[in-house]
Amino acid sequence: MTATSSLRNDPNGRKPVARLYDWQGQDRAGRPVCGQMRADLPEQVEARLLRQGITGIRIGREDRRWHRRIRPQAIAVFTRQLAAMLQAGIPLLQSIAIIAGSHPGTALSRLLDTLRSDLEGGASLSSAFARHPRQFGPLYCSLVAAGETAGRLDTLLRQLARHLEKTEAIQSKVRTAMAYPATIVAVAATLVAVMMAWVVPAFQQMFDGMGVPLPWPTRLVLGASLWLADALGWLAAAVLAAGLAGRTLLRRSPALRQGLARLVLRLPVAGPLLRLAVLARWARTLATLFSAGVPLVEALDDVASAAGSPPYEQATRRIRDDVAQGSSLAAALSRCGPLFPPLMRQMAVIGEESGALDTMLDKAADFYEQAVDDRVAGLSAMLEPVIILVLGALVGGLVLALYLPIFQLGALA
Repeated sequence: MTATSSLRNDPNGRKPVARLYDWQGQDRAGRPVCGQMRADLPEQVEARLLRQGITGIRIGREDRRWHRRIRPQAIAVFTRQLAAMLQAGIPLLQSIAIIAGSHPGTALSRLLDTLRSDLEGGASLSSAFARHPRQFGPLYCSLVAAGETAGRLDTLLRQLARHLEKTEAIQSKVRTAMAYPATIVAVAATLVAVMMAWVVPAFQQMFDGMGVPLPWPTRLVLGASLWLADALGWLAAAVLAAGLAGRTLLRRSPALRQGLARLVLRLPVAGPLLRLAVLARWARTLATLFSAGVPLVEALDDVASAAGSPPYEQATRRIRDDVAQGSSLAAALSRCGPLFPPLMRQMAVIGEESGALDTMLDKAADFYEQAVDDRVAGLSAMLEPVIILVLGALVGGLVLALYLPIFQLGALA
């Protein structure tokens, strides 16, 4: 829509709510420009742009779908670039403009234009980040706020970039370890479905013309093929309905999410790997916050939000309450039972006694990250022969069942 120049008030007399608006126009040289600006009304956006010499203005509400397209790796790279520019003495607004200009037409560029608009409107950097919780969580905003308060923004941004890179690396390894067997299972299921839908019916016609009794493995495969052809539509609908219902229940039931998360952590293969990854992220996050000067109780609150596991989030909030009441971190960890192993508790004891809690937590994070690497490597080496054996037995069993009648006829001949 095209905005008019008169400023309006809400017809019900309420104070307008600040929103984010997309805008397009032309600068003084006639070149097309675009960006985003936060304001109470679109007319305020137009007035500000006119004062900047921009004409032909078109303003619309922000399309928030672009938020989801920014990968965590891109946020980590932006954070490291911003830290390097601030360390080189480049002003904050100019640094953000330079980084935005190096990613023209991308979602990151639009996000940075929005941040620059908020900063020009008088917002602090941490509050500007806080307006985009999908990209900048509580941990990110807390560290930036600590850097602004202490006057060490470039240093804390470097620490934050390192934290983001290590966290994303460990999550990527876990995703890879989980995706590998899932992909193989999906390929195997697709292969079996194709054989059941097209290959087995062709053999059925051939067997009907032979007029001989079929062995039980062949009858079993033919029966499964007929059942799958009849029930495929209902089966797909049931799986889809169950998936949607489960997703809705998980969203609405915190108790169900807690129970499912605890069940996943108890799985024989995936559970220990996920537990190690959560412990690494937990220790790394707390170490980063504490080294930045964030008080321990406040840091634990941010760690709970970034834990990524409902049981660990709940346990961290209990630890925060215990620490707020005067307990040591090590004692609070001990009261959480098996969620935090002896190594983590021992590192906390040494760190609190030596006054180097952040260093010891960082060492614990390094240990758990290395444990994840070792377990992922061992899991891949173990799964490969098992998957090959299962796939060979499945496909070989189907082929053998289909060719048994032919073998029997050859033996009779």
